[in-house]
Amino acid sequence: MTQDAIIAAARAYLGTPFRHLGRVPGKALDCAGLAKASAEGAGYAVIDMEAYARTPANGLLEAMLDAQPCLIRVFRAPQAGDLLLMRFTGDPQHLAICAGETIIHAWQTVGKVVEHRFTDLWKSRVVRVYEFVEVSA
Repeated sequence: MTQDAIIAAARAYLGTPFRHLGRVPGKALDCAGLAKASAEGAGYAVIDMEAYARTPANGLLEAMLDAQPCLIRVFRAPQAGDLLLMRFTGDPQHLAICAGETIIHAWQTVGKVVEHRFTDLWKSRVVRVYEFVEVSA
């Protein structure tokens, strides 16, 4: 699997409307739904969680990522193709896919899946970086 395959899978969903717990690619996704659809689109099997609060608490999202057979937690700066766990306030509650100088995510604030610059503000929100297993450049 390549970084480009993961990014291409995520980009396929740009413009998809945001919906909490959304799992219908092209129709409705939240940030976890985008991560799931992108991983599956790139050929990975994913364990999904069927219900969670709008702002997951008590480390729920991090625990779910750590349980994924297709992800490895890494301790380095984000690279293209990585899955990013982010925090706005409180517990980490948001996911994005790093596309190098940009990130792709389902963002409730704008109501859809978007790609935009990976600015210093967004970089400051990253609390964990996950690499997909067997990914090459």
